[in-house]
Amino acid sequence: MTAPAAFPISRFPVPTLDEMPEDIRERLLAVQEKAGFIPNVFLVLSHRPEEFRAFMAYHDALMDKPGALTKAEREMIVVATSNANQCQYCVVAHGAILRIRAKNPLIADQVAINYRKADITPRQKAMLDFAMKVAFEAHDVCDGDLATLAQHGFDKEEAWDIAAIAAFFGMSNRMANVTSMRPNDEFYTMGR
Repeated sequence: MTAPAAFPISRFPVPTLDEMPEDIRERLLAVQEKAGFIPNVFLVLSHRPEEFRAFMAYHDALMDKPGALTKAEREMIVVATSNANQCQYCVVAHGAILRIRAKNPLIADQVAINYRKADITPRQKAMLDFAMKVAFEAHDVCDGDLATLAQHGFDKEEAWDIAAIAAFFGMSNRMANVTSMRPNDEFYTMGR
């Protein structure tokens, strides 16, 4: 099922696959082959090819790297902060990814609505508390915040990762809201 034409995926021009630079088209086709569809974020951001490339490079550096933060925990950060930023696209899309990575059909909804009441560990709650502080009160981040994270087993590099994910998706949330980016219908049922 696709969205009716009355619900465009962006308020800005969206190029067709044929209009995109070769490298971007190849990436989108690879995603389509793996997922079965092209997430609208790829289509919308391809409006500006250089920015698309920079966005995706930083996204991949943050979200695909190995480390103590699991891929599910990285998605938790995105879902919690995106909800607080009222970003429908990112909550829906990354909520789907979180359900799959956590192997839990309930967790994304719980984290999106109120992570403090979600069925997550104290370590994950501390991680999300810090991510929310970065997202909305970065000017107040202090050594005490890093000490709290350390009490939950996070070192300074992991604190950096949490902060970078929250900050990057703050930018992403704002662009998704400005463009009026519409989530793909496929995301709503993934991982349920």
